[in-house]
Amino acid sequence: MILTKEQQDMLDGKYGEGTAYAMKIQVAIGECFDAERMVPITRAHVALSNQEADLWFCEKLVHAGAKCRIAPTVNPGFCYDFFTSHKMVDEKFADLMHRTNEAYKAIGAQLTYNCTPYIDTNVPMFGETVAFSESSATPYVNSVWGARSNREGANSALCAAVTGYVPEYGLLLEENRKGDILVRVEADIKNDYDYHILGMLGKKIGEGIPVFEGLPRETITKEGLRNLGAELNTSGAYAMYHIPGFTPEAPTLEAAFGGNKPKREVTLTNRDMEEILEEISVSGNRPIDFVMFGCPHFTLSEVQHIAEKVRGKKLKKEMWILTSSLIKEMAVRMGLDEIIENAGGTIVPDTCPDQPCWGHLRGKIGITESPKCAYYPQRRGIHFVIRDLDTCIEAGLTGEVKG
Repeated sequence: MILTKEQQDMLDGKYGEGTAYAMKIQVAIGECFDAERMVPITRAHVALSNQEADLWFCEKLVHAGAKCRIAPTVNPGFCYDFFTSHKMVDEKFADLMHRTNEAYKAIGAQLTYNCTPYIDTNVPMFGETVAFSESSATPYVNSVWGARSNREGANSALCAAVTGYVPEYGLLLEENRKGDILVRVEADIKNDYDYHILGMLGKKIGEGIPVFEGLPRETITKEGLRNLGAELNTSGAYAMYHIPGFTPEAPTLEAAFGGNKPKREVTLTNRDMEEILEEISVSGNRPIDFVMFGCPHFTLSEVQHIAEKVRGKKLKKEMWILTSSLIKEMAVRMGLDEIIENAGGTIVPDTCPDQPCWGHLRGKIGITESPKCAYYPQRRGIHFVIRDLDTCIEAGLTGEVKG
């Protein structure tokens, strides 16, 4: 790689041991992908997990004197104050979360603890070069905003935040951002939930950059786009997609493919959607133990929808709604939090389903509208029925899934 004098000085330790360590990793990544140079970034998002490996890495950089040049937003762990005050988390895990908070504060991160910063707190403009990790974030910033990011890991994104640079390869290059799979959507896409299920069909779509033809462009919401990207990245490691006439780099079908013919054409049907749901969901028509929403974190619109559905009613099962602290505060100000709490539900900020704070749910079966939410907690012995949002709310009110 060809480095500028500043970049070489970083590598040589003239900006401190921590910056040198971060730059060494960035250069090594660039060499792996045959990148010719490093380019500056304007934003970053770090998908911290507050697990031991990620914490070890961040603390290593901090102890070596590293500071972020580009202050990154960060993913959720769990809300320390809420779960410790309710005695819902073991002391060793609480200590891990506390140390995570201190480490990322020391390195200069923005402690947003939110997995959807691309919607309201860290939104890039078209053409910006950024370093975003997090499975829903990378496809959103690339596809919806037209910014440029590779599928960074938590640690590589943190290195980018420290150095202010990333190696130029992959989706940072114009020629690699064109679609190469034509995906004809013949399935009925009626609501945001359907984008979750559509995104889980990565195995049938196959490797590449999909171009979706046949989606109802007039009714696509930010939540639907969030769901599509999150599940595409979960089911098939997709960092980008196009919707002709809708996403910014695909004004037409021809432009989406850069004038080339697709290497493959795939048709997605209602039967495909039914089959993948059967594969990933616990069977329905059964009692459930709890309801969980917010993987990725729910928006204010979704919280409002739930509040209206449970207003004046009582939930038979506990309901957890995971959001950013911004949305939680807005819900409090607008009286939505009170409505949901009166019904027996809880809005919890700064928290992910894949965390040790959910130990009381081990061995239980919940319901969610998100395949991603259902996927990660399985390793903790928590399983889910997957259904649309309104069916999930109704299950919380009745205590069972119907249909």
